[in-house]
Amino acid sequence: MTLLRVTARRLLDDYDSPSLVEKLLERMLFERGITVGASEQRAWGASLPHLAADLQHGGLGNVEMLIEYKMPLSSQRADVVLAGVHPVTGAPSYVVVELKQWSSATLYEGDPALVTVPHMPGGPKLHPVAQVRGYCEYIGDFARTLRDQNDPIAGIAYLHNVLDPAAVADLGAYPVSTTGRLFTGADKDAMLAFLRTRLSGEATSGPAAEALLTSPAAPSQQLLTVAAEEVRERQVFHLLGDQRLAVDLVLHDVEQARGADLKRVVIVTGGPGSGKSAIALALLGDLARQGRTVLHATGSRSFTTTLRQVAGARAPRVKAMFKYFNQFVTAERNGLDVLILDEAHRIRETSANRFTKAENRTGRPQVDELIGAARVPVFLLDEHQVVRPGELGSLAQIRAYAASLGLEPVHIHLGEQFRCGGSDRYVQWVVDLVGLGDGEPRPWDGDDGFQVRVAETPWDLERVLTERRDAGYSARMTAGYCWRWSDARPDKTLVPDVEIGDWSRPWNSKSERRIGDVPPSQLWATEDGGFGQVGCVYTAQGFEYDFSGVILGPDLVWRDGRFVVRREANLDPSLKARKNLTAPRFDLLIRNTYKVLLTRGMVGTVLYSTDEETREALRRLVPSAPGTTAG
Repeated sequence: MTLLRVTARRLLDDYDSPSLVEKLLERMLFERGITVGASEQRAWGASLPHLAADLQHGGLGNVEMLIEYKMPLSSQRADVVLAGVHPVTGAPSYVVVELKQWSSATLYEGDPALVTVPHMPGGPKLHPVAQVRGYCEYIGDFARTLRDQNDPIAGIAYLHNVLDPAAVADLGAYPVSTTGRLFTGADKDAMLAFLRTRLSGEATSGPAAEALLTSPAAPSQQLLTVAAEEVRERQVFHLLGDQRLAVDLVLHDVEQARGADLKRVVIVTGGPGSGKSAIALALLGDLARQGRTVLHATGSRSFTTTLRQVAGARAPRVKAMFKYFNQFVTAERNGLDVLILDEAHRIRETSANRFTKAENRTGRPQVDELIGAARVPVFLLDEHQVVRPGELGSLAQIRAYAASLGLEPVHIHLGEQFRCGGSDRYVQWVVDLVGLGDGEPRPWDGDDGFQVRVAETPWDLERVLTERRDAGYSARMTAGYCWRWSDARPDKTLVPDVEIGDWSRPWNSKSERRIGDVPPSQLWATEDGGFGQVGCVYTAQGFEYDFSGVILGPDLVWRDGRFVVRREANLDPSLKARKNLTAPRFDLLIRNTYKVLLTRGMVGTVLYSTDEETREALRRLVPSAPGTTAG
């Protein structure tokens, strides 16, 4: 997808800078439902005509410019992709161009991959050569039309305002390659000479541009090989019992579907800690080693960000294999061999949002998009983790939709429990406690594999968790969404919104970047520095830590022998915004929320309620006895 497809000559003939900017703004609003700031508009008006004029001057006026090219299955955009014909081979040839208006730049603290640009806010920037090289690798990995071509793509960073090479001399230390070259305004002739080795000025460029813009998106064999080495060969996951069985069954179904040219739907269900995500990553590795086209997707920003960070730690390109559910709106039917849908209980009614362009607002169910994208879609879910309005990922719903397509899904239930100390007893106790099971709430009778304690005050809860951390365990505090959630102050400190008597702590940071010792929001559960804040279900879901401290807010209180939901006490904006949310649905979402929070701990849980009657009930339900306390 591109905002504007035009030859360099045509751009110069048809547009001046203001009309070009107006055209791109119009296309941006139509295609993506968003606009851009003044600085980017100025960059469009200055850099694009400059590049077009250089191309025309260098005899490349017939080359097509794909302006603001959107990466396959991503929201990232490249400034320009030049599409044309290779002057020697006659094959389609592409050059990604990253345009910078910088006049000078230096390395950031001597790091060859980071640069500082004078008078430019936002701290250090990625080296433009590293940036364009990443774009080339991504396009090469995901644009299937390039898969079997030899050397189809190159990349340049063009700092056209730099007329004195000494102003960016530091940047020359970065290694160069075909997919990453640096040119300045002083190097214009050298840049054009390089482009003429990649693009013919005589041949028609239209078919090459069309091929890239209409190319199906799928991982290349090279990316899959890297993914296999990273995900599979590290041998992080030791699968047992039903976990191993689930992996083997999915691999079997993949082979059957390929051999018989059929479509298979697989649904894997299991409670917290049953190994669903370990299965997902093991499948990703196994399928990658076999050369299958496979992607992993979730509906959780925190979970996907963490997976990208962990699985891609040694091979950054592996990060591109982790997607979101809403990125398959226009995916080719059966374009993938396998789509692994982790945390599938977070599937939404549709993928459409306020940024979705008009022609994609079809009302098509998101589950239909996900089933359609792969020959074998694999759904991994926990039905008791639906916590937002509009989440539809239940076993019955996915089964029913598959049946409506004439597909009989394979269902695999995971019996083993690996979170909560392996205590099925504790998980079932929580399910009954919060009113999600068939049983009545009952006293916790202890389990040698898991510790439970009731705190009398929030100070007591935090003290117990601090003691556990000092003993070498990991720990986090979470709470129901019953307090306002403020933005960080101007001095970048967090507001202690969660106030209970004389105790107060902030929610986890909203920022996507680290603020001092405070981790980004999506990494609150896994990075150092997260203990001092209170997390909510959206930052805790999908993660685990040794000890979990849970604050039961006034939206779930004990009355007449059971927990009841008080809607007026909940401040979650995603729930408040749904005025048509029925009382039974709201009730279920709150109970599911606390079930998620209460099952994050691997070794123990500490409970505290802001309500005195609830605390008294918890004292009766969790007697202090050997094997039941966290102390």
